Amino acid sequence: MGEEFYAIIKLISGEEILALTCVDEESEDPNPSLILHNPVVMNMINHPGGASYVKVKSWLELADDDIFILKYDKVVTISESRDEKIISIYNKYIEESHNETVRFNSSHIQGKVDVSSDMGYLDSVDSARKKLEDIFKMNTKES
Repeated sequence: MGEEFYAIIKLISGEEILALTCVDEESEDPNPSLILHNPVVMNMINHPGGASYVKVKSWLELADDDIFILKYDKVVTISESRDEKIISIYNKYIEESHNETVRFNSSHIQGKVDVSSDMGYLDSVDSARKKLEDIFKMNTKES
């Protein structure tokens, strides 16, 4: 077996997948194989506001296996990925998908995020209402 590397693979079907890949150099087959570990499909999603997101999903969503063999004749091109951000997203996805405690109805998987002060969240509704009422009462006493 050859050395493992992160590869972006363009298939003849048009799909682009990312996987931890190894070339089967020991095979005597004239058409060598690629061994793919946890292949995923990653898509860039651009929002009108200028933000970009990466959507990650399993290449074969219903398969129980995480290792696949792919013949070279099904590949258009292979590119080794050294992009640390992409590799980090890939590894986080793999880690979370193998974590049995992840629920499919959790807010993280549905794409929801917790609101923080960085997003403009300053207070709870009840607390903000009380502060505004106090300001209103102070202003009406002064008038």
